[in-house]
Amino acid sequence: MLNAIWMGLLALSLLFGIWNGRMADISKAAVDGATAGVEIAIGLVGIMALWLGVMRIGERAGLVTALSCLLHPALQRLFPEVPKDHPALGAMVMNLAANMLGLGNAATPLGLAAMRDLQGLNCVKDRASDAMCMFLALNTSSVQLVPATAIAVLAAAGSLNPSAVIPTALVATTFSTGVGILAALLFRHFYRKQEKIRG
Repeated sequence: MLNAIWMGLLALSLLFGIWNGRMADISKAAVDGATAGVEIAIGLVGIMALWLGVMRIGERAGLVTALSCLLHPALQRLFPEVPKDHPALGAMVMNLAANMLGLGNAATPLGLAAMRDLQGLNCVKDRASDAMCMFLALNTSSVQLVPATAIAVLAAAGSLNPSAVIPTALVATTFSTGVGILAALLFRHFYRKQEKIRG
């Protein structure tokens, strides 16, 4: 579907370019855009390597483990249906801690493991459980203590102070996580109410 949308947008832009007699401008913009994309991507390599290296040092120093200890009690309240010592809870804690530190590559396998473990606890296998929906909301909104990717993009684009984004990213992602949790709880409540009416 997304491919069809992109093709439609490209076809429309070409048609309007031909209609307005601005094909030369479209060709120039395409070449300039491609050049800028390569320059930014090459600039990102070094900056991303630096930040991921710093985060890896933090991970080896026990930062992820320390964050996991802080998150564990809160997650037990958000996931009452998950047993206290279940592997899903550990995988979720590690996933969220890695996301908070901007270690997206390290977080992905942990998130997949958490979903697999939560599916093992799911009574209705063809429908996501409450715990799976809540974890998805937490994972996608994810509080960012160090938005490494945003810092890298800003630095590659020539920002004088790329780390200035840290406080605003922290506030924005804290609000997004709060809204995600609230939405998951509201939909859970609404769904249970509908089930009672049907049952």
